[in-house]
Amino acid sequence: MEISNYKNIIFDLGGVILNIDYHLTIDAFKNFGIKNFDELYTQAKQNGAFDSLETGKLSNQEFYTYINSVSEKELTKEEIDTAWNAMLLDIPQGRKEFLEKVSQKFNIYLLSNTNQIHIDWFRDMLINKYGKNWFLEVFKKDYYSHEIGLRKPNTNVFEFVLNENQLTSEETIFFDDSIQHIEGAMKAGITAIHITSDKSIEHYLENVLS
Repeated sequence: MEISNYKNIIFDLGGVILNIDYHLTIDAFKNFGIKNFDELYTQAKQNGAFDSLETGKLSNQEFYTYINSVSEKELTKEEIDTAWNAMLLDIPQGRKEFLEKVSQKFNIYLLSNTNQIHIDWFRDMLINKYGKNWFLEVFKKDYYSHEIGLRKPNTNVFEFVLNENQLTSEETIFFDDSIQHIEGAMKAGITAIHITSDKSIEHYLENVLS
């Protein structure tokens, strides 16, 4: 595969650009009394409430109500937010500059399964750390599942991004850390690379930037 032959790159956010650890959220909710939280939510699978949250069908308040319905004790909004956002860590040093370089050679887009609570935290983090949301400058467009009502791995979300930006699947490559999303992109005709713990996006792209 020669990445320089492609014109467009679609990046996932969590696990690809933003460091995350799902176990921190699972452990946090377990400590709050939801002992089976890992049966409700993992990287590979989650129940319908989380799917609905990620497609904007479940409001933040409805999410808080759902969490308390499966909790042994009543949790506050702040406690739920803290536990839910515990998985979100940081953006590795130098990745901002790296993505700026990538954006000079490719049309780059962001496609993330996420929710309003996580995005509020993420945007605040960008402002606090960098003084601005630099994603708006680097990416041609960023797509968040709860805002567009579509989520990976369904092929329609990939088709939505391609069609809205008049991209062809043959000229587009996709990076994600979840294998089911990789498979969804491939079904839509997009070349896809599975990011694992031993190889970052820099590993795949640094050669085409030199």
